[in-house]
Amino acid sequence: MNPLKSSSRAAALLVVSALALAFTGCAARRQQAYLEDKAQGHVYRKPVAEVWPAAVALLKERGFSMMQGKEGFEAQTEWLQTSAASSLGTSYARYLVRGLDRGPGQSAVEFYRQERSESRAADNTDGRPREQGESVVGPGSSQMKRDTELEWELLQKVDPDAATALKAEAVKAG
Repeated sequence: MNPLKSSSRAAALLVVSALALAFTGCAARRQQAYLEDKAQGHVYRKPVAEVWPAAVALLKERGFSMMQGKEGFEAQTEWLQTSAASSLGTSYARYLVRGLDRGPGQSAVEFYRQERSESRAADNTDGRPREQGESVVGPGSSQMKRDTELEWELLQKVDPDAATALKAEAVKAG
């Protein structure tokens, strides 16, 4: 066998395999984006009182604790540290979740996530650590953004039949 031909075949197979993996990854991302987009506009065929406990449970499963004081179907979590503490920056996140009536026996749930990071200033050059008040550079703030990934997860838990139908649509569309 000609070694040049076998190495060319191997290279061709490698390129084809790499392209197949790349397109598979792209298709999976497109399908996930499709599902999250559909979850964002999903209306449950249940009253908000039936969907709300599952929405709150999703946040609690992730370690978030709810702040008291909101009435109805709106709640905000406490800030939760989401990265290891570091002098380069420590990340935190919190959520606002809203349950909305969409007509008799119908509802929707929206999750909004806000992230921030704090970084500690470097110690003084004389070797003494900075005092408590001077050690933190102010928190970076960000806008609250819809968390469609969490909304998709809620949809799968609360309305598995609709989630299955959306998955089938995503495969056809993808």
